[in-house]
Amino acid sequence: MKVTIASLVVVAALAFAVGPAEAKGCLKGAVVGGVAGHYAGHHGLLGAATGCLYGRHRAKQQQEQQQAPRQHEHVEDNGQNGM
Repeated sequence: MKVTIASLVVVAALAFAVGPAEAKGCLKGAVVGGVAGHYAGHHGLLGAATGCLYGRHRAKQQQEQQQAPRQHEHVEDNGQNGM
């Protein structure tokens, strides 16, 4: 139990130290990773740190996908105006 509380304190401190822009995805990943790490051999802190990194990575990927221009939105007419 002490390891889990310490893990949450460390993750919370890291989340606030990084800033809101880079913490996106970190908290959710840290919670999931901390719980998984705790049950997989009492490695809650390591799981939380890994989960935080993975959560930030996924959030960045999703943000880039949303900002990328969609290539299939424009349908070319090719000179056929419905005739």
